[in-house]
Amino acid sequence: MARNVKKGDTVEVIAGEGKGTVAKVMRVITSKDRVIVESVNRRYKHVKPSRKYPQGGRIQIEQSVHISNVQPVNPKTSKGTRVKFVVGAKGEKKRIATDGTEIGIVRKAD
Repeated sequence: MARNVKKGDTVEVIAGEGKGTVAKVMRVITSKDRVIVESVNRRYKHVKPSRKYPQGGRIQIEQSVHISNVQPVNPKTSKGTRVKFVVGAKGEKKRIATDGTEIGIVRKAD
């Protein structure tokens, strides 16, 4: 299955508690079809005192969101858009927004 988003992309959350949020993708978990988006779906984790956290306590971490709940942001309109994949003349695979704007190269030509 082709992935619409990659690590480092700017995406818009289209469903759930963070709906309407525009943020950056920190990680893509392909085996579970999930993404971790910066400052979306934050939860508290209780940690024991350790060298990394000498005081212990509660820290906030981002949890994953299903990949179907995010859309890549079109750089021209700054809104979420659907994506299609096009193979160029040289053999490179590109992501194209529905209005024809190039979002990014998925695979470079050999």
